[in-house]
Amino acid sequence: MPANLPPQYYELEREFNRERDPRERLRLAEELLRIMPKHKGTDHLQADMKTKIARLKKQVETPRKAGGTRQATLQDYVEREGAGQIILIGPPNSGKSSLLDALTNAEPLIADYPYSTRDPLPGMMEYETIQIQLIDTPPISLDRYENYLGNLIRNADLAVLVCDLGDPGFLESVNAVLTVLEDKRIILTPQVDKEPDDPRYKYQKTIICAHKEYEDESGERLAALKARFPEFRIIPTSILDDASLERLQRAVFEGLSIIRIYTKHIGEEVEMRDPVVLPIRGTVQDAANAIHKDFGEKLKFAKIWGQGKFDGQRVKADFVLSDGDIVEFHI
Repeated sequence: MPANLPPQYYELEREFNRERDPRERLRLAEELLRIMPKHKGTDHLQADMKTKIARLKKQVETPRKAGGTRQATLQDYVEREGAGQIILIGPPNSGKSSLLDALTNAEPLIADYPYSTRDPLPGMMEYETIQIQLIDTPPISLDRYENYLGNLIRNADLAVLVCDLGDPGFLESVNAVLTVLEDKRIILTPQVDKEPDDPRYKYQKTIICAHKEYEDESGERLAALKARFPEFRIIPTSILDDASLERLQRAVFEGLSIIRIYTKHIGEEVEMRDPVVLPIRGTVQDAANAIHKDFGEKLKFAKIWGQGKFDGQRVKADFVLSDGDIVEFHI
């Protein structure tokens, strides 16, 4: 039986054969397997690709040290925690570590010299009733780029590009970040409406943090940033201004495109904590399934409370929920 592989498969295969970075080869191999038609004609190809993926994972996870021994590394993977995973990226000395320190429980090394951050460092940011994971990363420049960053950026739910308004040449540094990432086939974009036609590319939803705003006394640099990125959401911040940090937290939450749903037992008051987190336009059924699959299967109807709704309004399983709704399930 013919394999009937799509045209983009052959282009991606050529890219895989040329690539030498094992992390990028692993990503390309996984993408090849994903787009490969699944039928008897590709059984051998599927098995061969799965073998390559297994070997590449072993190579990436346990790279050889000098002398032949192996040492594990988790730099290109950070276990997801909380309601979403946010990656902080930017040029040297842009203030990523100071933001992580101000917003989370992490304790990054903060220094006034470039490249002080050498490894990814996660921390948990509290936003109202949920926690969101932030990851500080080594800086990106034309002279320096850690290869493992590609996987971290691709796997994150949202990127925050941190710009230093205190640096007169900040736009040149920011453009260098974009150039390096585009060379790695990562495109920062204000919205991701659909998957790219070319599977080698990753379009990553991004908001921009215009950091150290008080050092831009005239506002000219912020204006230049807005002119350079007219379609992006830009949040001016300073670690000296709690209100600006709260605006960044809100922008991150909204950038995740999620809603928080609170549940209550019949006849009891609601506790506004530990919400069920769903994508925007999540339904009552989605919320029930998120609690437990069996619970979702037994659901008959629900009563809801929320903005623009009647208190205790009875709804069906396909009812679309809004952020902050309170749901009482009936099974």
